[in-house]
Amino acid sequence: MAETTTSFRRDRLTWVSKLPWVVAGLVALICVLPHISVLIAAFMGSTETLQSLVETVLGRYTQATLVLLVAVVVLSTIIGTVTAWLVTTTEFRGRRIMEVVLVLPLAFPAYVLAYAYTHVLDHPGIVQSSLRAVTGWGPRDYWFPEIRSLAGAAAMLTLVLYPYVYLLARAAFASQSATTFYAAQSLGKTRLGAFWQVSLPMARPAIASGAMLVGMETIADFGTVSYFGVQTFAVGIYSSWFSFADRAAAAQLSLGLLAFALLLAIIERINRGEARYAFGRKFEPMPRVHLSGSAGVLALIACFLPAFLGAILPILMLSKMAIGSEQSLLSPRYLHFAKNSVTLGICAAIITVAVALLFGSLARYRKSWFATTVLYIGRLGYAVPGGVIAVGLLVPFAFFDNTLDAYMRETFDISTGLLFTGSIWLLVCAYMIRFLAAAIGAYEGGAAVINPNMDAAARVLGQSEWGLLRQVHFPLLRPSLFTALLIVFVDVMKELPATLIMRPFNFDTLAVQAHRLAADERLAGAAVPSLVIVAIGTLPVILLCRRIRNEQGQIKEGA
Repeated sequence: MAETTTSFRRDRLTWVSKLPWVVAGLVALICVLPHISVLIAAFMGSTETLQSLVETVLGRYTQATLVLLVAVVVLSTIIGTVTAWLVTTTEFRGRRIMEVVLVLPLAFPAYVLAYAYTHVLDHPGIVQSSLRAVTGWGPRDYWFPEIRSLAGAAAMLTLVLYPYVYLLARAAFASQSATTFYAAQSLGKTRLGAFWQVSLPMARPAIASGAMLVGMETIADFGTVSYFGVQTFAVGIYSSWFSFADRAAAAQLSLGLLAFALLLAIIERINRGEARYAFGRKFEPMPRVHLSGSAGVLALIACFLPAFLGAILPILMLSKMAIGSEQSLLSPRYLHFAKNSVTLGICAAIITVAVALLFGSLARYRKSWFATTVLYIGRLGYAVPGGVIAVGLLVPFAFFDNTLDAYMRETFDISTGLLFTGSIWLLVCAYMIRFLAAAIGAYEGGAAVINPNMDAAARVLGQSEWGLLRQVHFPLLRPSLFTALLIVFVDVMKELPATLIMRPFNFDTLAVQAHRLAADERLAGAAVPSLVIVAIGTLPVILLCRRIRNEQGQIKEGA
């Protein structure tokens, strides 16, 4: 009897130890399913439309996508890194407010920002109208930057995407000990030189993760580039899918976006190489340098300007547009839209971050080809437009639903209906696939600063992999995991294509309502749901910043 009990316990422990791998495999299969559908459609369909695109606009798609990608990534990386360093290591008037304000643009969809700036800067907008009224010029008597252009799209995307780099870089800078910084200064380096040769390389994994997220979000953007008339791969995919009704051509162009995503991932890995953090024996908080006079003013301007252009000014413009609109923020209809958006955001954020933690932990604890493959599969969805992911999920699940329903009707005379197609959970799966790379990037940015010696010490003390995750890694990863929750939640609030295609009947969100009104050229009405999206996204931003500040205070007290 004792041997039977022991054998049962052994089998149970073996099954429990394999459960994370089974779950990871099933989730990875769901993540790769849209890509498989795209591959099948690409190679089994006709190539006539693609040949026509190659002869006409494919070169334009490629050039515009590459220029937009490089411009947005470079500008976002510079803005995010500089502002993160300033608010983390210096003290100037207004710094604590800037910590929160710098994250606010993350709550803005780029296409909403495009609507707001177009309403103000376009030819009939208030800026050019006032200029003509003051000077008496005619429409052809002056030159004014065209907002509906590639440069305008790059500016809009940069203003809403730089917080990706800012959040991850700020967490990385805050986790650094001052000991290595002091060592560099003792060797004759200035503070700027120590930052360039010590702090910046140590934060490079987090900055690279943020830059990769920015790049993937850029090449997958549709709303902004479509509204501005910029011909990118994403626009080509939607044109092929909806205008030409050619799924094969859309799938073939989707492979181009997948190639861009793989290229970004490879470049980021090569750039990081074998670099690792140099962990000191004792953590010592980085002392803040007090900036006063002109230096303090410049630091304040450097932090305030991107936040002002990316959040404060658009809020003022949208508020002005919303005044006089027939849409009511507190109407039961809008409260229902807000409830749907928040429900989807919370469910998707929790599931996505849990999957990122599972994938990242398996890759850290068990360095195997399976764990590495699963991790790379999780990154692929971010570069694919939400509409492509939606259709890639709907096709196989609709086939499964219809096949099961037909079988149950013939065998048991019972109709199962559509179990997955048109359900909220399939929509949440699309969000998880779409934004899993963001959660993985945030996890890796936090895990990279955990000393590997801590893992070895915990193992020597008898901790299992689950105990190591629960008692050691999870407390240290909380700032990064909260960052991931924020990123996914706000991204789901802004997501449009997948929601339009996959939402259940009579289940609209704020983003869908904003798109519907803007498509009808009712920008004043579209400003109202856009403001609600920003308001809902602002609360987790403030909570996140307060939580990170508390975590930093606990670390300093412990040091």
